[in-house]
Amino acid sequence: MTPGLHVLAPESFEELLGGTGGPATVSALRASERSWRLLVLRALLDACADAPTGPLPPPADAWRLLTRARAAAEDVVEELLAYPAVGVWAAHTLRRLRGTADGDAPLWAELGHLHALAASAAIGAGLDFRAAVPVRHGWAVLPGLGAMRVAGAADTAEVSAVAGRVLVAGRPLDGPDWHALTRLDADGCALLLDDTDPYRTLRGPVPAEPVAADVWQDLFTEAWEILRGLDAEDARALAGGLVTLVPRPRAERFRPHSASSGDAFGAALASVPDDGEQLASTLVHEFQHNKLSAFMHLFTLYEDQGADRRLHYAPWRDDPRPLGGLLQGVYAFYGVTGFWRRRTHPLGRFEFALWRAQTAHALHAIAPSDGLTDLGRRLVAGLTARLEPWLAEPVPEPALAAAELAVADHRATWRAYHLRPDPGVVARACAGVREKGRAGSVPEALRVSAPGPAASEYRPALVPGSPARGFDTRAVLLRWLLADPAGFEALRADPGAAVSGARAEDIALVTGDTAGALRAFRERILSGGGDPETWVGLGLAARAAGDPAGEAVLARPELVMAVHAELGADADPLETARGLVSRPA
Repeated sequence: MTPGLHVLAPESFEELLGGTGGPATVSALRASERSWRLLVLRALLDACADAPTGPLPPPADAWRLLTRARAAAEDVVEELLAYPAVGVWAAHTLRRLRGTADGDAPLWAELGHLHALAASAAIGAGLDFRAAVPVRHGWAVLPGLGAMRVAGAADTAEVSAVAGRVLVAGRPLDGPDWHALTRLDADGCALLLDDTDPYRTLRGPVPAEPVAADVWQDLFTEAWEILRGLDAEDARALAGGLVTLVPRPRAERFRPHSASSGDAFGAALASVPDDGEQLASTLVHEFQHNKLSAFMHLFTLYEDQGADRRLHYAPWRDDPRPLGGLLQGVYAFYGVTGFWRRRTHPLGRFEFALWRAQTAHALHAIAPSDGLTDLGRRLVAGLTARLEPWLAEPVPEPALAAAELAVADHRATWRAYHLRPDPGVVARACAGVREKGRAGSVPEALRVSAPGPAASEYRPALVPGSPARGFDTRAVLLRWLLADPAGFEALRADPGAAVSGARAEDIALVTGDTAGALRAFRERILSGGGDPETWVGLGLAARAAGDPAGEAVLARPELVMAVHAELGADADPLETARGLVSRPA
């Protein structure tokens, strides 16, 4: 019998290349991900034949129970096998067996999760059975159902079911030690709030951390109403694809944390959001990742360049990213841009202006990459064509100016941390600056506004960087200012208490106190505190003041910093930067 092939309908194929995907497209991706999941499970079973089983029975026993359950209730078992955390477990454990991943948990416990999966399937199918499952950090977890707290130092627990009565470690599922997963319900969408599965955080195993679900239900209801109100068809597609929401602790305001994984189609990990709107944006973001990961399981968008892979600037990250990571980013932030495009309040206008600029920048940067396949180039071209008209849409001045500041800040700070000019280049630039900035004294290729081929001769090296703070620090202050002016006023006295890394001069910069900000940044540099954030702040303030030094700092902060370090701590930072600006002959 010839195996069936997954074929995307032409309209679904074009939707995904354009960054969208309706309910039918998402349904097709779920079907293809089922096959992907089964392939990984088959590979895992083949690889674990000689692996240690510890105090548990062999994996074959679990597989037989899983097969029994599927024969009794195929739909139940199919849904469980598609559970997002199952994919993370299978892929992670397979990597451990192949020696390409490490783990703190004993390998037998990782493999033993198959017994927990089989027990969940048997419970869902209504079977009578007995099975042993691993106990980790005092919890016996049943994927998709919940977890039982187990007293003592037991490594395993018995799960049994007789005539519909289920016991875990001798205790019933309706007892006080059982924590069932919460179903978040909204009108037209339901997600499981998974706070127990060892593989829910999309990496290696972690302990169960039950959370209070009521706050998540309220936020989810609000988020879903926003999504459905913006586009009912897109909302239906998301509801048909997402399965679990993995709760994480609250992060700083305006600094949410979220994640997804190509091994876990249907999962979105999110810190407790500020409000339902932030959660709605997060769900859009992570579902974009879900769709592209599934699409990339079917089609090749870029060539793996191995150890020689080139790293790129990603406008939403503090670290350089490989081509595959950047593709994921532009796909996700295309969706995020579309979400904020339809939010009309000041913060929404800021987010739209910020992410349309940064996503367009990244798309244009990778379009000529020789690592893209023809299909990858089609995807980049499709996203670019859809995004470009948005660049011309009007945005009110306060939000637009804030977004432009945030864009310049992130790009320049990234350069300052991750690019290093050649020492010979620095020496040549220093020699020119010492000539008092006389016209022609700085080599043409090193002047920050040098056009054309001369500018292309300047090729700083990409290096690892260790940021002193998040590159988004001033952007977070701008969000406070736009969304909560009263709250912003309250944080003026100690900005770092509410926004990690924020300083008084950052407050001056974002509120338009250009002279105060310029003076504070300059003084910090002269006193020896010239970290990249301070230099970039100096550039932003100088640009706002109309000083040509701003042009130099923002265009090539790494060169200005290196030249200043060579000239000595007493050199005026503004004069150093001015010496690198092109002047007419």
